[in-house]
Amino acid sequence: MGGIKVIGAGLAGSEAALYLAEKGLQVQLLEMRPGTMTPAHRTDLAAELVCSNSLKSTRLDTPSGLLKEELRLLGSRLLTIAESCAVPAGHALAVDRELFARSVSDQLERQPNIELVRGEVTRLPSEPCILCTGPLTSDALARELQALMGAEQLCFFDAIAPIVSSDSLDFTKVYSKDRYDKGEPDYLNCPFNRDEYYAFVEALLEGEKHQAHEFENEFFRDLDFSYYENCTPVEELARRGIDTLRHGVMRPMGLEHGGVKPFAVLQLRTENRDRTAFNLVGCQTMLRQSEQQRVFRLIPGLEQAEFLRYGSIHRNSYLNAPSVLAPNLTLRAARNVFVAGQLSGVEGYVECIGTGLLAAKILSEGIPMLPPETIMGQLWRRLIDPSVHNFQPINANYGLLPALETPLRDKKLKKESLSRRSLTALQQLLGELDD
Repeated sequence: MGGIKVIGAGLAGSEAALYLAEKGLQVQLLEMRPGTMTPAHRTDLAAELVCSNSLKSTRLDTPSGLLKEELRLLGSRLLTIAESCAVPAGHALAVDRELFARSVSDQLERQPNIELVRGEVTRLPSEPCILCTGPLTSDALARELQALMGAEQLCFFDAIAPIVSSDSLDFTKVYSKDRYDKGEPDYLNCPFNRDEYYAFVEALLEGEKHQAHEFENEFFRDLDFSYYENCTPVEELARRGIDTLRHGVMRPMGLEHGGVKPFAVLQLRTENRDRTAFNLVGCQTMLRQSEQQRVFRLIPGLEQAEFLRYGSIHRNSYLNAPSVLAPNLTLRAARNVFVAGQLSGVEGYVECIGTGLLAAKILSEGIPMLPPETIMGQLWRRLIDPSVHNFQPINANYGLLPALETPLRDKKLKKESLSRRSLTALQQLLGELDD
């Protein structure tokens, strides 16, 4: 089978392949796993989630919720699959990660217009392709990109949180509650008193960490790195100030229990429908595994925690998109190569899905630039804006959108108005394209 090549079967690649195939195009989906694995992946399944299992909020007064609705209007396949694999998470769309990956893989394998080819891609093809190799792009392909574009490709590290077994939790201490009781009590809460919190922070600061050279090869060892802000290791957050965590991810506001307000609260989010495994929210870490056992068992209710997955760090690569991408998301140095997913410079699961869908629609339909009122349209613009200097990965946020014609002081009304305006503009564009 010839046709369009999609390189990488992550979120962006899977979305692009399914969309193109369902439009009747022949797709060759190239995935290097399991022959060549990455430091973070555990399986050869498509769309394997290696960080959180949450695709963030579904509320239309949030940027993530708005982005999801935009992608539904644009015809996203993976969002539909994610909803069929959802686990309780309040107003967020969280999935049973194994069920989700298997469901995506099954659809890819059943699609007659998709040929799934296993093997590492080391050279960019000459025919039309969508490059979705993600933050863990192989060394050989990274070298190919560097040779093509020069020093614009950057590299940094990302951190993921531990997962613990629900059977090992002490439910005399841990309780279910949604913040301010605004939704279903889907999260578990581990309450700290003052002494427990400061002991935990001290242990984080003293914990022995992995060093980059212990898991990175020589090709990446000497490169500078930084973190996505929302994936900053918990010990690095603690290093910013002893109270940083309890004013941030561990803030106790709205999580009172039995009439008592904790000094700090660590939340646990379910990993699957059976609620047998829980993710330590905000606890992405660089700590060694033995240190993770010691430190995270200081959390009230986790004294006997059984770790189903330890936190870890892994390489994360992305392009200096404004310098290397053309307006249609192709590489300026290789106009047959469309780029999507985290490699393109977006941050977040849904953003990756969105760029995969966008690349597929540009390639197959020549869809015009999306309205400036939409988050997906603004993400697109930021990736190709040559005036952007010191580019950093971007995610969905209302700050991307132009101001309302009539300013609103009420923050909730403002967000709702921005979302309504976005969806109206996108529906209008899609209606014009259908005429």
